[in-house]
Amino acid sequence: MKTKLSILLLSVVLSSTLSARDIENAERFVGLEFGASTIKANTGGLFGENNVEGTDGEYGIRIGAQNKEWRTILSLSQYDNKDSDQNYEKGQIGFDYYLLTSQFKTTSFRPYLGVHGGYMNYESTQIEEDGFFYGGQAGFTLGVGEKIDVDLAYKYSIADLEEVDNVGSLNIGVNYLY
Repeated sequence: MKTKLSILLLSVVLSSTLSARDIENAERFVGLEFGASTIKANTGGLFGENNVEGTDGEYGIRIGAQNKEWRTILSLSQYDNKDSDQNYEKGQIGFDYYLLTSQFKTTSFRPYLGVHGGYMNYESTQIEEDGFFYGGQAGFTLGVGEKIDVDLAYKYSIADLEEVDNVGSLNIGVNYLY
């Protein structure tokens, strides 16, 4: 419960620092994300396997807004690993702070640090549970055109679920700015 309250308070503080004028002037985007995720959880198999790690592809969609200092992302993603009999769907909100901006003639490079939180549904043999997760991320955004950004990030999430310990993801996102 303490973790959920901390996520809620952090979200309120971060969102309250953004004025309506900043949001109105921000670039909005839609995008796709894909990558590799590793989940550490109990699969509930025939022999009660605990702390099984499974690595497989994760993919999803996202929408957001950004300016020169920050970025906010809402995303939905899915993971399905038949080898370790684990899958999840998760919805999350993330807040990123750009550490610096480098402008080149045709591209921009912006490293960032951020936090995220959300809700996930985890399923495995004889297990189905829902709950909250939270974590941090680090990465960079590369502007490859006037309307296209490419994003590379590592996200680490701790789950507030009985059977799920953590999820680590290396993701690539492609965003269309409008």
